[in-house]
Amino acid sequence: MATSPPLSTFGAGKVILLGEHSVVYGHPALAGPLSQGVKARGVPARKCQLTLPATMSRAQRAQLTGAFLRAAKLVGEPPVKVSLDPELPLSAGLGSSAAVSVACARMLLCAAGREPTPKEAGRLAWEMEQEFHGTPSGVDHTTSAHEQLLLYRRAPGSSDVGRGKVVDSPRPLRVVVALAGERSPTKKTVGALRERQARWPERYQRLFAQMGKLASEGARAVEAGDLEGLGDAMNVNQGLLAALGLSSPALEEMVYRLRGLGALGAKLTGAGGDGGAVVGLFLEPEPAVDQLTRLGVRCFSSQLAGPRAT
Repeated sequence: MATSPPLSTFGAGKVILLGEHSVVYGHPALAGPLSQGVKARGVPARKCQLTLPATMSRAQRAQLTGAFLRAAKLVGEPPVKVSLDPELPLSAGLGSSAAVSVACARMLLCAAGREPTPKEAGRLAWEMEQEFHGTPSGVDHTTSAHEQLLLYRRAPGSSDVGRGKVVDSPRPLRVVVALAGERSPTKKTVGALRERQARWPERYQRLFAQMGKLASEGARAVEAGDLEGLGDAMNVNQGLLAALGLSSPALEEMVYRLRGLGALGAKLTGAGGDGGAVVGLFLEPEPAVDQLTRLGVRCFSSQLAGPRAT
């Protein structure tokens, strides 16, 4: 073994503030890393292996093991035994598979005696993400690997990972993430949208293009410290997501609940469908988290960018 691996590595979850779904069609999306994610723990071993909890289904174990081994082969299969400790709600549209991929990629690189730079970790994580999603947009693992707010874009029709421009904020960018309803399988939601887009391409391309413009406008608002402008863009984006058939009564109810608690803007984040995650932009998120928690809502706050309290 080239070097003993660290006790643990981390892969951040992500939240898309603007531009989910349209990013698949080549338009920009504004995404940021969550403080919650997935930890990978590693110990020296005779061979490279991933241990998984027995509670996972056989299909889940097979997919995750296959993704791990695909990345491991690219770094010489270092002799390390890796286990996972998720801190993030899984299958909620918060980039849990990307967080797993980045955490594993960093562990494999460290175990191979290589520097786990964002570029190298992102390259390995991309290999794992393709096992999970086939043709992912790349926004999830790129945001996780760089752990910065990014305006991300992939060339239309490209199978390669896109590029992310770092978006700096002079003000703290703080959000509340709340779960609502029962989340639909991503493949089902994305597939239904693809069918509608193929049937009425001009109509849907107009909506995707508008979402991309909102993402760019939102990035400029962040850089200017205009959180109210960012919040308004999020509210408009939610309307477009609903027009695309991606929202639901459960998600809409949570959107309006967050706005009622003081969110500058609120929208679904991720695939959408019957349920999933809703993100709200707050100046002071703690009171909203306290109230939602008392009501039994699964939620948490996170800072995506900007200066942090010392």
